[in-house]
Amino acid sequence: MTTYAVGDIQGCYGALVELLDKLAFEPAKDQLWVAGDLINRGEDSLSVLRLLKSLGDGVVCVLGNHDISTIAMHHGLLKPHRSLKKLFKAPDRDELMHWLASWPLIQVDESRKLCMVHAGLPPKWKVSKAQQYSLEIQQQLQSDHVKEWLVNVYGDRPKKWKKSLTGYNRQRYIINAFTRMRFLEKDGALTFKQKQSPKFHKKHTPWFAYKKRKSQDYTIVFGHWASLGFFHGNNVIGLDTGCVWGNALSAINLDHIHQDEIPVIAVSCEQPGNN
Repeated sequence: MTTYAVGDIQGCYGALVELLDKLAFEPAKDQLWVAGDLINRGEDSLSVLRLLKSLGDGVVCVLGNHDISTIAMHHGLLKPHRSLKKLFKAPDRDELMHWLASWPLIQVDESRKLCMVHAGLPPKWKVSKAQQYSLEIQQQLQSDHVKEWLVNVYGDRPKKWKKSLTGYNRQRYIINAFTRMRFLEKDGALTFKQKQSPKFHKKHTPWFAYKKRKSQDYTIVFGHWASLGFFHGNNVIGLDTGCVWGNALSAINLDHIHQDEIPVIAVSCEQPGNN
């Protein structure tokens, strides 16, 4: 079995199909790890969800910020993005959204000492703790009161993690860290002001470059940061190469993550999304 990881698809169905063809992907024997933001903004989120769901055990996902926003839209809490019109009119909408909401915020492969998240892991979190925090959110997304819960977990605060955090404040931080984090303040607090590449922004520290990060014993695969592009260093691998912005959809073979040079399999996205 070959296991691949792919960056943000964001509803770019044509690029996903082309990439799977290029990988000669066979769901009966291969597996595709998707680093969040499966849908939203691209040309055909409905077909992306249907395709990924059809892969059965051949796909492993984590939720990204756009996935959670789409779940909130599904429950009537946000205005649907125009790119989701086909999805929200589909007869299998409920089934697909239930499938989407079933995924966690982190996936871990202990045999490879590997984990996948959408945005990152805060420096204070060990991978084992991150799994516990992900489960807290996963249980809420699958609960009967998910609509009420979603209303209360949107926002930018608190910015700093404390073990004493409880309730919505705790869960809001967990979601923001897993799905929105890029840079950190000097004291480790989240900051959402900057989305550019670290090459052009020196004031704040990328989460993966923070000293004494407790997850350094794992290789972390993530997406979310299109301006960063493909990144390999600090024991992390960034895979968001901006497909929805008209750039590329990129994947790697996870058997190669401990090599000095990691081959990237990419296809160009000729149909930018509705941004």
